[in-house]
Amino acid sequence: LDPTLGAWQEVYAEEARAAARIADAEVSSSRRKGPFHGVPFALKDIVEVEGKRTAAGCFEWKDRQSTMTAEVAQRLIDAGGILLGKTKTVEFAMGGWGTNQRMGTPHNPWDKNVARTPGGSSSGSGVSVASGMVPCAIGTDTGGSVRLPAAFCGIAGLKTTEGLLPTSGIVPLSHTLDTPGPMARSVADVAVMFDALVGGPTGVDLNGGVHGMRVGCLPDDERSGIELTQLAAYDRSLELLAELGAEIMQFKPPKPFEEMKVSTFVIVTAEGYFHHQKIMDDPEALVDEHVRARFAPGVSISSSDYVGALLERENDRQKFFESMAHLDALVTPTTPMLPLPLSEADEESTPARFTRAINYLSMCATSVPSGISNENLPTSLQIACRGGDENMSLQIAAAFEAARGDLPNPPLYN
Repeated sequence: LDPTLGAWQEVYAEEARAAARIADAEVSSSRRKGPFHGVPFALKDIVEVEGKRTAAGCFEWKDRQSTMTAEVAQRLIDAGGILLGKTKTVEFAMGGWGTNQRMGTPHNPWDKNVARTPGGSSSGSGVSVASGMVPCAIGTDTGGSVRLPAAFCGIAGLKTTEGLLPTSGIVPLSHTLDTPGPMARSVADVAVMFDALVGGPTGVDLNGGVHGMRVGCLPDDERSGIELTQLAAYDRSLELLAELGAEIMQFKPPKPFEEMKVSTFVIVTAEGYFHHQKIMDDPEALVDEHVRARFAPGVSISSSDYVGALLERENDRQKFFESMAHLDALVTPTTPMLPLPLSEADEESTPARFTRAINYLSMCATSVPSGISNENLPTSLQIACRGGDENMSLQIAAAFEAARGDLPNPPLYN
C-alpha cells in the first residue's frame, strides 16, 4: 500500500524479519517479555535510532545520521517490540494538517480518490496504523500532533502528560510542551504500548466503565465553528456516555480554547525558533514555505514575552483546575472538522483548536473515533484528564469505544 499512501520514510525490512525470528524463538521457549513482545511498531521520523537516518521531515536533513537511540524507542525494543521503520512527518513537527512540500504528504486512507489531510504532525504514523501496515506507532504531541492524525485517520492516540515519558533523542520543537505518545487501532492496543513505554503495567482498568464519573462538555459559546457533522457526532457521543452512567455537565473554561491556542503558539514558536534558528535563518535552505512562516514569529518574541507566556501559562493552569475541580474529565471533539481535501486546507490556520489547550494546561488526553460520517470519513472525540490521569482517560475511552461498536476499515486498508 505504501506506494499509494506514502506513509513511510524508511522501512527496515530485513532487520525487522530478523528481530521477528528472535522474538518467535524467545516466546516459544517461554522467555516472553510481556504483551508487547513481538509486536511490530513504527517511529515518527523525529525519533532517533542510532545508525539510522532521522530527517525530521526536512529535505536538508535527508541524509542526517543519528548517533543515539531515543529512550522511548529503546524502551519499546527492550519490551520485545520490532521496529519496522520510520514514518513521515511535517517538517520539524510544525504543522497540524500533516502536509510536507518536499518529503511528501501521506495519503489519508479514508478516501481513495481525493487526497485529504492525514493530520499532523505525526502524519505517517497515523496513516500507517490506520491502513493496517503496522499495528502501532509512536507520535509526538506538542499541540495535537498525536491526536490530530489519530482523529483524521480514524484511530486511537494518547497525548501523555508532559514529563511522564522522556524526550531524549527526539528532535525538539518545544522542550516545554513536547510529549511522545502511542497510536494504535484500538484503545486496548494504545494501553499495551503505553505500558511498554512507561516500563511496566500501569494498572489501567479498560473494563471499569464510566458509571458515576462527572464529565464536562463544551458550553454553547465553545460549540460555534464546529462543522455540523462533527458537532452531531459529538452530541451523540455525549448521549452515549450518559447512557453508560456518566454525569454530563457543561464546563466553561476560564480562558476560551481559542485564546489558549494562541498562548500555546507563543511558547512553541519561541522555543522552536531557538532549536532551529540556523536553518530557518538561511534563505537558501530548502524548507517548506508554510513551516518557515510558522517559525517566523519566533524571531521577534523577546525574552520578556517568552517568560511572560510561561508565567501566564502557570496562572491559567491554576485557574482552569480550580474551575474543573468537580469534574473527572473533559470531552470535546478532537478537531472542529473532518479530514479536508488537501486543496481546502488553509496552511495559515490549524485544526488544533481543542488540542493545543491540553498541552498548554499540561493535561493528558485520548483521541478515539466517535463514528463514521455519511461521507465515510471518521469523526472523533477527545477525552482529556488532569496530568497524570492517563489511566482514567484510557478507561473512559475504552468504555466509549466498546459501547460505540466496531467501525469499518478505511477503503485503503491492508
